[in-house]
Amino acid sequence: MNKLMIGLLLVIAVVAVWALGGQGSSAYKTVNVEEFEQLMKRDSVQLLDVRTQAEYDEGHLENALLIDVNGGSFLADAQAQLQKDKTVAVYCRSGRRSASAAEKLGKDGFDVVNLDGGITAWIEAGKDTVK
Repeated sequence: MNKLMIGLLLVIAVVAVWALGGQGSSAYKTVNVEEFEQLMKRDSVQLLDVRTQAEYDEGHLENALLIDVNGGSFLADAQAQLQKDKTVAVYCRSGRRSASAAEKLGKDGFDVVNLDGGITAWIEAGKDTVK
């Protein structure tokens, strides 16, 4: 019985370490509106909107490239249109889709920064968009 209990505790410990190992480690960084705005001013940054065409047409950040993260060929399109030696500053409406996109891009070797709260937070902070 003691060997069974020790074995069970060992399995639980291994699973806990494995599960916790992913927390805090991410393939991208999330920043607030002010940090994102400063990042956008750098020449070495590629601005990426991952919303739909209709959302983009309603208003987007100036000079943003559009690649819909739910478009089916997101990663292939990103690989074809983005440079891995430049940071990708990514956003969506609220931050959920851009976090998904940032994770995919980060795992593919891109340096990615995600806008916390998306374009909604951007607009609420009084920042400009274009149509």
